[in-house]
Amino acid sequence: MNAIPGPPLLPWAPELSGDAVPPPRRRRAGPPRRAVPAAAAGLAAAAGGTRPAALGHRRGDVRLRAGLHAARLPQRLVRQRDGAAAGDAGELFLLHPQTQALFRPEPMPRVRAYQTLALEAVAQAVPIYLAQSSWRNPVDGSKRALQLVGFDTEAGAVAFPGLAGLVDALKRPDTMAFDDRSRPEFGPIARMLAEHGPFIGQVGNRRVEVIGTVSLGASFGADGNGVVSETNFRRLVKERAASNTDLVALRLRDGADIGAAQARLARLLPGDVVVLTHAELVAWERNYWETATPIGFIFAFGSLMGLIVGMVIVYQILFSDIASHLSEYATLKAMGYANGYLRRAVMGAALILAVLGFIPGLLASIGLYRVVEDATFLPIAMDATRGAIVFGLIFGMCAIAGLLAMRKLRDANPADMF
Repeated sequence: MNAIPGPPLLPWAPELSGDAVPPPRRRRAGPPRRAVPAAAAGLAAAAGGTRPAALGHRRGDVRLRAGLHAARLPQRLVRQRDGAAAGDAGELFLLHPQTQALFRPEPMPRVRAYQTLALEAVAQAVPIYLAQSSWRNPVDGSKRALQLVGFDTEAGAVAFPGLAGLVDALKRPDTMAFDDRSRPEFGPIARMLAEHGPFIGQVGNRRVEVIGTVSLGASFGADGNGVVSETNFRRLVKERAASNTDLVALRLRDGADIGAAQARLARLLPGDVVVLTHAELVAWERNYWETATPIGFIFAFGSLMGLIVGMVIVYQILFSDIASHLSEYATLKAMGYANGYLRRAVMGAALILAVLGFIPGLLASIGLYRVVEDATFLPIAMDATRGAIVFGLIFGMCAIAGLLAMRKLRDANPADMF
């Protein structure tokens, strides 16, 4: 195991616990690798020109920040320009077409990041490495799956809340920034850092120095995250080939057309990568959780059952109201009111029920969302868009129930009053 200032061995180290210690890997001799700039120059010739480009060593704008719904990482891949509001321009991402979700990525050639720089519209390409390993709780020694996120921290192109002050420390060998929004089963990391400063932990079979915290949060794919530099990621995930990466974030130049750049890259790059916008990357991730896992089916089934039950209840209310006031509806018909007026009255009652049910339901949902967020450490919130969608569904449910209840109006015969 590598040497880091601290205790000689952790109590649960493989040498003491009896676990097998992985033998050191030796680099196999082989032919020299082809220079990366040659690959970029070849693609540039196909694109119609060549230009020098540097990978990941300029102050970038691609930022990863808080805000997940299905899985946290793609939700954080948003564009933010210096001195401008987020969302002024979009970004593109390279992903292996067989990757189903980012917590279980399919590696793709890292050279694809260099090749995209041949396109004039691309200002920066940032390889991002993703893998899951095990974290040893520093208090009780229990293990738990940890999501590792590795990238070039010096490039300044990828940022998490709290990462800016840790960039220099993450350059040191075997250092890691821990996610302070991870589940408590990982241990009191933030408290240990506050009381004792950086401490020694264990990721997989390797000892690392936890030097600070960042804010990411748990997701469906992982309960905790660790941020490391590109070099330390390779130390922790030795089976990962250095020539591969899992995701590439592309920053476009000011004024570049996102759609045109995406189409051009899709034509020029080989078929082992797909070019996605931020919205498409989020949709890609959400599609996996909604269609390929039981979670999506359970959520969809629960929502459908809620609508059906609500529609039945509203139908019973409207039907009972019409039945109890059937003589009044018959009187209106005798006075010359057409059936259309009576239908509008029923639909008005349905709208009133929708509003009266939505307001307390919205307030209750906001409170329940906070309870669920505290229990699961998932960022669940009721925003204006989601609230509008829910109100639309509730109004549609009440409208359908009102249309079904209108059949009772046919029994409102003025002749029955005499």
